[in-house]
Amino acid sequence: MSAVLNLLILSLAAFLVANFFPGIRIKSFMTAVVVAIVYSIINFFSAGCSLCSLCPSSSLPLGLFKLVINAAMLWANDKVIEDFEIKDFSTTVLAALCITLVDSLLKWVFYPTP
Repeated sequence: MSAVLNLLILSLAAFLVANFFPGIRIKSFMTAVVVAIVYSIINFFSAGCSLCSLCPSSSLPLGLFKLVINAAMLWANDKVIEDFEIKDFSTTVLAALCITLVDSLLKWVFYPTP
């Protein structure tokens, strides 16, 4: 059940960020759900391997390398999903940062630590 809730939270984060950025177009909330699923699949298969293999680089201040990986995964979503478009790479990096922040905030709200 928590995997479904995590996908819904990530979907909501992607949908909210897409509505605030003029450089991002997302057709509907269902498209946001598809974006969250594809993002999670890409994250599962590639981000773990790339973070482990590039571990020395990931110690950059404030986890900037992880932000670049998240932006690359978001860019891959843009290329795979027809109803999801991002204008340019700088918008992708900003959107990745905002999606990460909104996702963390929503998880903090829905999964408060005791």
